[in-house]
Amino acid sequence: KAMEDMTLEELEELEDEEDERVLLEYRQKRIAEIQATMQKSRYGDVRDISADDYVEQVNKAGDGVWVVLHLYKPGIPYCTLINQHLNQLAPKFRTTKFLRSVSSNCIPNYPDQNLPTIFVYRDGQLKKQFVGPNVFGGMKLKVDELEWMLAEVGAVETDLEEDPRPKTRDVLLSTLKANYDEANDW
Repeated sequence: KAMEDMTLEELEELEDEEDERVLLEYRQKRIAEIQATMQKSRYGDVRDISADDYVEQVNKAGDGVWVVLHLYKPGIPYCTLINQHLNQLAPKFRTTKFLRSVSSNCIPNYPDQNLPTIFVYRDGQLKKQFVGPNVFGGMKLKVDELEWMLAEVGAVETDLEEDPRPKTRDVLLSTLKANYDEANDW
């Protein structure tokens, strides 16, 4: 029957059927989106790996999966700090796989002066490496600063809007300016 020939009641029924079809289509699309997100959000913690697990956990992590691997050694305070920060970041960024391994277990004879070390991988390829304590800015490193560093590489999607790390140059300039102002006060 053509629309022109339909009664008002028939038109309303047709409209209801169309609404139901659109809502069902939307619902199925949302379910698929949620399932895809849940599939990707399968991590949420920091897992310990051995050298034997390395290829499986890092190189074969899956398409589009970011992997953050921390090489550490127990008893090194800076490594402990990085582990604490990663333990806070992992539940926040559940689509990123956070791993850690004792350096000497993963890479024989890995120098302690290179610790902590973070390797960032995607699709089995090394994208970035952070090696040694100086890269992280010392023991005052805050969790949001590490988050920013990982976000710059793309390993996490942060909601931070600007780099939280101290502005070394600004601090130096303000100190110099303050000293200059004091010297010229009289």
